[in-house]
Amino acid sequence: MATLSPLLKQATPVVVDHGQGAYLYDTTGRRYLDFTAGIGVTSTGHCHPKVVEAAQNQVGKLIHGQYTTVMHQPLQELTAKLGDVLPTGLDSLFFSNSGSEAVEAALRLSRQATARPNIIVFQGGFHGRTVAAASLTTSGTRFSAGFSPLMSGVHVAPFPFAYHYGWDEETATDFALRELDYLFATGTAPHETAAFFIEPMLGEGGYVPANTRFMQGLRRRADEHGILLVIDEIQTGFGRTGKFWGHDHFDVHPDIVLIAKGLASGFPLSGIAASKELMAKAWPGSQGGTYGGNAVACAAAAATLDVIRDENLVDNAAARGTQLLEGARQIGDKTPAIGDVRGLGLLVGSEFTTPDGQPDTATAQAAHKAALQRDLLLLTCGAHMNVVRMIPPLIVDAAQIDTALDIWADAVAEATK
Repeated sequence: MATLSPLLKQATPVVVDHGQGAYLYDTTGRRYLDFTAGIGVTSTGHCHPKVVEAAQNQVGKLIHGQYTTVMHQPLQELTAKLGDVLPTGLDSLFFSNSGSEAVEAALRLSRQATARPNIIVFQGGFHGRTVAAASLTTSGTRFSAGFSPLMSGVHVAPFPFAYHYGWDEETATDFALRELDYLFATGTAPHETAAFFIEPMLGEGGYVPANTRFMQGLRRRADEHGILLVIDEIQTGFGRTGKFWGHDHFDVHPDIVLIAKGLASGFPLSGIAASKELMAKAWPGSQGGTYGGNAVACAAAAATLDVIRDENLVDNAAARGTQLLEGARQIGDKTPAIGDVRGLGLLVGSEFTTPDGQPDTATAQAAHKAALQRDLLLLTCGAHMNVVRMIPPLIVDAAQIDTALDIWADAVAEATK
């Protein structure tokens, strides 16, 4: 009898039968309020009728048309619709299946376009599990340990994580920019640096937003030295942060943007967008793949974009995100074990620490479990897995946010008593 790998550790013991909207139902009929959204994937909720209809219609017409062999209409439609929402000038797209593949494609493009070998990433970033993507990942050693040597040419600079350093945001930002300049003098010369890869908000690294001065500091240095700014919007894109793109909060423009997760409401689809001029600098044959741009996934993604627009889900994410963050902060203010509560839009994290400021993984895990027992699904993240994160779908309503906050307050009280 075959079984799943024992290394696939389940965050919960729930066995799902079906999902609808913001809820999952297990095989006994028990209902859970899902504030994981498949790690930010089911942006329009579970089984949104318009997404289901688009996918069902496509399945009956064409399931797979390999897009370097034949072209299909769902891919053409999706490309056109993405053109309406992508950052100005990023008018050329390459599609793949997973976030890691998108990262690898952007890495390859960056090196080929600049003829430079080195990449700078930022402490706490997560960019994937494949060898090159894991080489760019510093959110936890669990993603890269045990299969060294990793890819060379990667240099790590600080992220302005004020709470981690015990500083205010201005001090943390000064430090991060100063150390980046020091890295240019000691680790990778600007003329050998192809790109910065950065998340607008650390995901697996603990739900830590960047800030405007830091992001614009990266943009200035990129422009000065001919370095590409690659913004990883895999978790933060498509309205998740209360703006369409996470980097919109910081008034900064990327050279390459990475997309996945919420793009297709649960179907595997990812990609990179760049200008036609930049994309043309990739070497012939360097982009491709069997399943990228799958017809059913593209149909679901096109429907997802329609739902996000027609139901004003970006605005809803902003409003409900404010409600969620304020409520979580009120709970945190009453709980000494919660050292910091932070987020953007519908990405909210509560970091548990001991009285002497050390990571408190045990209490975070206890709170996570207590929430599950009350039918609220959450996840943890951070280098020490001591941050409990909330990632509801963009269709979440005010009453569901209130319910989740009530459950979270009770779960925290139980975990810290």
